Amino acid sequence: MKNKITIIEVASKKDFNNFFDFPYHLFKNDKVWIPPMLAEEKATFNPEINPAFEHCKAKMFLAFRGKEIVGRIAGIINPKVNERWNQQRVRFGWLDFINDKEVAQKLLLAVEEWGKSEGMSEIVGPQGFCNMDRAGMLIEGFDVEPPGGCYYNPPYYPQILEELGYEKEVDTVQYELPGHQEVPEKVQRINNLIQEKYNLKIVEGLSKKELMKRYGVKFFESLNKTYNDLFGFVPLTEKQIPYYIKQYFPYLNLKMSCFIVDENDDIVGFGISMPSLSQARKKGKGKLFPFGWYHLLKALNKFDKIDLYLTGVTPEWQNKGIHSLYHAVLNQNYIDLGVKTAITNPQLENNDAHWIWLKYNSKIVIKRRIYVAFVK
Repeated sequence: MKNKITIIEVASKKDFNNFFDFPYHLFKNDKVWIPPMLAEEKATFNPEINPAFEHCKAKMFLAFRGKEIVGRIAGIINPKVNERWNQQRVRFGWLDFINDKEVAQKLLLAVEEWGKSEGMSEIVGPQGFCNMDRAGMLIEGFDVEPPGGCYYNPPYYPQILEELGYEKEVDTVQYELPGHQEVPEKVQRINNLIQEKYNLKIVEGLSKKELMKRYGVKFFESLNKTYNDLFGFVPLTEKQIPYYIKQYFPYLNLKMSCFIVDENDDIVGFGISMPSLSQARKKGKGKLFPFGWYHLLKALNKFDKIDLYLTGVTPEWQNKGIHSLYHAVLNQNYIDLGVKTAITNPQLENNDAHWIWLKYNSKIVIKRRIYVAFVK
């Protein structure tokens, strides 16, 4: 007879560490799973570090069978999102569990009950505190190495959630495409005309430090405007912006990022990509020390596979061909760098921006799903 499943709320330092260590045990023999950076994961749930806690609430839970940890989950309430979209939702994220329906059910129920006690009527996820966090459960592409900023899960996750009555809220897709496709001469001519017509400039010649100082805040202000109408989005706050500047800008490869600015030096379009760090994270086991830093540094300087992270054009500049500018610049840089393969970050299945990938020799290799259910 199996031991009873018990759920505890994370309260001690030991519980906290066990919460983040659990996936390392669950996926230790899984060749596809990519460990997240452990320090960044812990910082996300530290109210003294993550400014999202100024308006968000969170609970973390562990599932035990006897003395063995068999699952984990986080519950998050973001009042700004609920107010913006006129919803009463508690989010779930950081959900991992053994192949056992009862374990998943009790973990989700713990978040549902907490959400209900806070006046929530629905539960949705996987999602994080904001749109900069990982989101979506893998439903296709279980054998594809995921970008470092994305969740991985085995096939039984979505099967069990759907058995528990969770339904599709929205799907996202990720494309894979060759990174060395030539930029057509016609596209380059058109891009030159666009730049001249609108007096636009491609940011070049800055050091990483100069780029961060001059355009760090402007980039996230541009991102806030660009993504404003996307599913579940709420603009980053003034305190969240410096947090994400410090988290992401140090990793930027300047030849793999492109910012388009207007005559006022404001960002009107952007494309950000990075060398794939997935294998480096795996070799370093998600830690910087003792040797994780070496694997990351090596991956940042020698690579042939990249992750396409963020692209966008601010609303007032859309439908003017701006997207073509940064795509062409990055495309040529990828050729010069010897990039062979690129994979996009998740994009909503109904996003109008999909057409750009269809111009390339691309294919959808990963699908993810955000689930929703009524709180019982």
